[in-house]
Amino acid sequence: MRLVMQRYIFVVACILLQMVIAQSHAQSQQLAESHESLPEAVRGVWLTNVASDAMYTREGIERAVELCAELGINSIFVVTWNKGHTLYPSEIMQEFTGVAMDPSMDPEQRGRDPLQELIQAAHQRDIKVFAWFEFGFAASHGGQGGELVRRKPHWAALDRNGDLVSKNGFQWLNTLDSEVQAFMTSLVLEVVRKYDIDGVQGDDRLPALPSEGGYNPEVTDAYYAEMGQRAPADSKDTQWVQWRAGRLNQYAVDLYQSVKMEDPDVIVSFSPSVFPWSLNHYLQDWPDWIEQGAVDLLIPQVYRHQLVSYQETLHDTLSYIPDTQRSGFAPGVLIKVGDTMPSQEMMRGMLAANRDAGLLGEVFFFYEGLENYREVIRTSYAKDPVRFPESL
Repeated sequence: MRLVMQRYIFVVACILLQMVIAQSHAQSQQLAESHESLPEAVRGVWLTNVASDAMYTREGIERAVELCAELGINSIFVVTWNKGHTLYPSEIMQEFTGVAMDPSMDPEQRGRDPLQELIQAAHQRDIKVFAWFEFGFAASHGGQGGELVRRKPHWAALDRNGDLVSKNGFQWLNTLDSEVQAFMTSLVLEVVRKYDIDGVQGDDRLPALPSEGGYNPEVTDAYYAEMGQRAPADSKDTQWVQWRAGRLNQYAVDLYQSVKMEDPDVIVSFSPSVFPWSLNHYLQDWPDWIEQGAVDLLIPQVYRHQLVSYQETLHDTLSYIPDTQRSGFAPGVLIKVGDTMPSQEMMRGMLAANRDAGLLGEVFFFYEGLENYREVIRTSYAKDPVRFPESL
């Protein structure tokens, strides 16, 4: 009798277990189907080591990721290159300058790798990570070109007076030089090869060059050979601007193709200034990048301090984005620069302007401003949940 009872209990237990497993599987399938039915959008934030302590410890990185996950942010654009240093251990920079990574990121030399720490923490929360090459072709900030120009003087970008190009405190490399381009591409590809990265990103300094630059002899000689006239002293001359921008357009194509040849799944993103200001001041003709298929995810910096100005600039910017490319577009939204931050009302207004334009996502500059708008962002994102675009 006892044996029969034991067998009965065993059979019942097996049936109950199968029911639990089936129910769990059904719930998981429902969740997956529910997730797949969500609209797609990029909701991101830039994470930097300037005016922020988040990247200086693993604990800081994990706290940053947790906040992003709580708010519903699905993408982190993390700085990997600024002030002439990488923010990951780079064999290229070790060989070039003798310094593999910005020393401030690992002062005790324990072998830290901030980029890898972020990738691990973010991927555990299903958050995409983009390697953001913040300084791009800017060699230094207030440093006369820094170590890069000291070691490679011929890499310096020259203005019409033959001086090192300096604009808004940044000193520039000659973006139009093939050696300089090869150097920048090598850093991008090093990250693609070394890390399980979801994307790479250039910004208003990659690819870019202040329109005051481009007067290096080899550049002006090439212009003369091609155009039959000398480079004009007016750096804003329309033909001269467009010719130099054309060279940068080609570099954007070359960089895109190089990344895709290395790993076709890595997303190529650019975050330029708004057009046509970007063209006239930094030779960034990004509508051409779209036309040539040189960008997967475009995030123009729609940085404005007044809501009306933001709405107008967003409208103007969207006029350069073909309808077929909208899935690869998100506006950059400024939420903190120095001590300046938009009001809560303006923050809600910018999000509303994006939604009114049919945009469900944006990328915030920068991480340290998130806490001030925690409830605004969380409420907005919880109301209209999205998933990261599979088409990118």
